[in-house]
Amino acid sequence: MRVAFGLGRWVARWCWALALLGVAPAAWAQAKPCAMVLMHGKWGHPNNLSAFARTLDAACDTKSLEMPWSRRRNYDQPYPVAIAEIAAQIKALREKGYSRVLLAGHSFGANAALAYMATEGDADGVVALAPGHSPAYTYSRGIGKTAVDQARQWVQDGKGGDFLEMEDFNQGKARPVRMRADVVQSYFDPEGLGHMPLSASRFKKAVPFLWVIGTADPLYAAGPAYAYDKAPQHPASQYLVVEADHMGTPDVGAAQVLAWVKGLP
Repeated sequence: MRVAFGLGRWVARWCWALALLGVAPAAWAQAKPCAMVLMHGKWGHPNNLSAFARTLDAACDTKSLEMPWSRRRNYDQPYPVAIAEIAAQIKALREKGYSRVLLAGHSFGANAALAYMATEGDADGVVALAPGHSPAYTYSRGIGKTAVDQARQWVQDGKGGDFLEMEDFNQGKARPVRMRADVVQSYFDPEGLGHMPLSASRFKKAVPFLWVIGTADPLYAAGPAYAYDKAPQHPASQYLVVEADHMGTPDVGAAQVLAWVKGLP
């Protein structure tokens, strides 16, 4: 009982001292400097970024989302709904007291991070890990073109809720996917939200932007001019090249991403 009473007096004195300094005890106890929202790639799962998250936990609390392009969700919602899901998570983290909220994604998740900054734009920084999903490239080569054209027509005809099937490609692998027409158009329109060069050019504001690309990634040859250079310039932005393939980039680059986050002004 003496210990409990002594501890209670100690806490009371601290609260009194903090009150004199104008600091609310709750704010003092709950100060959290950084949070990072993580988004997996196409046909993936939040656990795909678990090793990356463990590394980044040294600088930021991480929250990994399951996005509509996961294997389980199978494109259950169009891109604008995915953007709304990200926005809700960022808002929730702000309300918890985080002073900095970063947005990070791998492959399709990186694509979404760019699309988010082009539409909502309220994240404090972006980490694009092996960015992927290039609808302009696939459409120009006839991959999925018939389905995209049909989806566009159906949406114009007021039949966006009707389902159609298309071949979805991911790093050279293909599988048939059944989606609503409005979902197909939202993700696979060559000039829509999935077109990363356009999204980068439309960032709502200049923020620290880290583009991480592996030397064995199909997008490596495109270089920074593809999309990175199109984003608003920020002194903390960086184009980082690592020795990795597309899938291995998050884990290989995690330590360097951590160093970049810790060095942000």
